[in-house]
Amino acid sequence: MSTPSFEIRGASGAPSSPRWDLIDSRSLIAQARRIYFAYLSSTPAGQEPLGVVVDPQEPDGRVVFETPVLLPDEEFIAIDLIRGRTSRGRTRWKG
Repeated sequence: MSTPSFEIRGASGAPSSPRWDLIDSRSLIAQARRIYFAYLSSTPAGQEPLGVVVDPQEPDGRVVFETPVLLPDEEFIAIDLIRGRTSRGRTRWKG
């Protein structure tokens, strides 16, 4: 098997977290929550997702169940951030 001639960032291993200093984290997490809760309201119970992939410039996104390969403008928001878990493992929700 030959080695690839180039590497796609995020194609192997865990996706990197967003650069919080370069984006509006409040609106990005709110966008991911809208996408996730729309998924929950329209889909019967099933597999637990890893998170949501969003493009800050677009209103839509996708719920992912495997490690995603991200396009240059996309960000991966982990399910723990979407659900609002604190460092102590307790759920916090402020609407």
